[in-house]
Amino acid sequence: MARKGILEPRITPLGGGPAPTDRKSAAEARMMPRGAVGALQSSLTKLQENAVQEVEPALIDDAGYEDRLGINDEAQNQLKESLQTYGQQVPVLLRPHPKNAGRFEIVYGRRRLRALRDLGLKIKAMVRQLDDHALVMAQGQENTSRQDLSFVEKASFAAQLQDGGYDRQTIAAALSIDLPMVSRMLKVGTAFSLPFLRRIGSAPGIGRDRWMSLAKLLEEDAAQARVETAMDAPGFEALDSDARFEEVFGAAQRKTTAPAKAPAPRPRTLRTVDGAPLAEIRSTGRGLTLTVPSKTANGFDRWLDGQADEIMKELHDRWQSTRSED
Repeated sequence: MARKGILEPRITPLGGGPAPTDRKSAAEARMMPRGAVGALQSSLTKLQENAVQEVEPALIDDAGYEDRLGINDEAQNQLKESLQTYGQQVPVLLRPHPKNAGRFEIVYGRRRLRALRDLGLKIKAMVRQLDDHALVMAQGQENTSRQDLSFVEKASFAAQLQDGGYDRQTIAAALSIDLPMVSRMLKVGTAFSLPFLRRIGSAPGIGRDRWMSLAKLLEEDAAQARVETAMDAPGFEALDSDARFEEVFGAAQRKTTAPAKAPAPRPRTLRTVDGAPLAEIRSTGRGLTLTVPSKTANGFDRWLDGQADEIMKELHDRWQSTRSED
């Protein structure tokens, strides 16, 4: 038996029992309109869901999860020019708004909706009765078929689904990937906040390994501070998405270098009256050091050692006298 498509209406029996089969249960039959009126209503519903309708963009609200990290202005302008020249060839998918009668929610086709809003044109759309689960599956599988979504956009979409309470099996089905790939995507998608990813954008040239390296670097508070400074710098927003990632990655890698130490002061040579080297004296922040080399002192070092107390007292007295005179 052929599989039902994800865009078909989901029928959930009252009480949460198993999904109905082609052979209607007695309970379901009682819920359906009877006779010619019921048959007509069912036919009209199917025709409406299969038909492409024209809808005012002002009646369409956002729904689902964010699958694009920013809009590429150049690509969006190209799409707008194409729609203006050739018209809308591919319909978007909507569902009736679950709370506001007469309004709709977008399932996929957000770029086309934005472009047609800017052009002031109605949007061609298919309208399906989708619950939240079917909406996520439709949006995810539409994303899978598009080649322009980057790795981090898909990873962010997976993380949003997880935050929304969907299990990994559902995420895998929505993105048409296996469970190990779901785990790899979630490691990236959950490592960064959505506002942070929006500021960098889709970064189509950056793969999983670079994103994981950035997440590791940002475990340090100092790296986070450097990245925040880089993202707030003039000109950051003007860079393309890949360049913004590289700027952030470079800021996270840079280490705050300690100021270079001042070179140690060189010793000054004290000499005898006839100019021969006698001792070396060095002044630092820690104090004054006098060195009398034994090899060239000819015993003066030993004599100075024995007279040091008296000599130091005499020098100190002279210093105090000098201070009192000042």
